[in-house]
Amino acid sequence: MATRTPPAPTPDSLARAERQRLAAEEGARAMADVEREAIAVRQNMERLRALREARDADAAQAETAAAKPKTTRRVKRIVR
Repeated sequence: MATRTPPAPTPDSLARAERQRLAAEEGARAMADVEREAIAVRQNMERLRALREARDADAAQAETAAAKPKTTRRVKRIVR
């Protein structure tokens, strides 16, 4: 039995293989960009959450300070 040699690649098949390779590279780059953006969004959300929590803590502290009644000593006066 004789072994068959594969046919030589045609220009069309070479062009298709090149397009597939470029598409795979572009897809990998796009996925990396999406992941980088997702990381940046999560970092920004974390920063904003910390700012909001600090603001809310300050507001709660100011609210409790304002809610405390001033203790003044009442003097009972005798009316004649």
